[in-house]
Amino acid sequence: MQVAQQIAKHLREVYAGDNWTSVNMKETLDGISWQEATTKFFNFNSIASLVFHINYYVTAALGVLKGEPLTAKDIYSFNHPPITCGEHWQQLLKKTWDDAESLAILIEQLPDTMLGETFAIDKYGNHYRNLHGIIEHTYYHLGQIVLLKKLLHQQASAGPKTEGI
Repeated sequence: MQVAQQIAKHLREVYAGDNWTSVNMKETLDGISWQEATTKFFNFNSIASLVFHINYYVTAALGVLKGEPLTAKDIYSFNHPPITCGEHWQQLLKKTWDDAESLAILIEQLPDTMLGETFAIDKYGNHYRNLHGIIEHTYYHLGQIVLLKKLLHQQASAGPKTEGI
């Protein structure tokens, strides 16, 4: 298996499963309502904000692999449209799944020689670093989502909202 194909496989695994961590985006987010997705605990990001944030960088990488200039800015990576109903939440999830699969397809098509080439501009390093970074970034925030989901379930089983949550 070529390296680019392996990277695409790892990207799919963080989204759909069959990885050695036994945690993935689809299973973790399955069954979360839009109300739960937008619930905030303390000053933490909501699940919806984290999903948007994760996908923000996937979308940026997708653009670069399509030959577009890198226009993403960290400052905008949490600026998502309001989620005020189930339809908005489902649209965000669909975009997330679609963008991740589109990125995986483009990664698979990369020649391994491209992995050492500059990703957009020199300061971001090479393609390999950025594509693996997308996967690492997703796992990092997936861990936060898992913890927020546990807080949601703890809150639901405890009854009314607890002070400070």
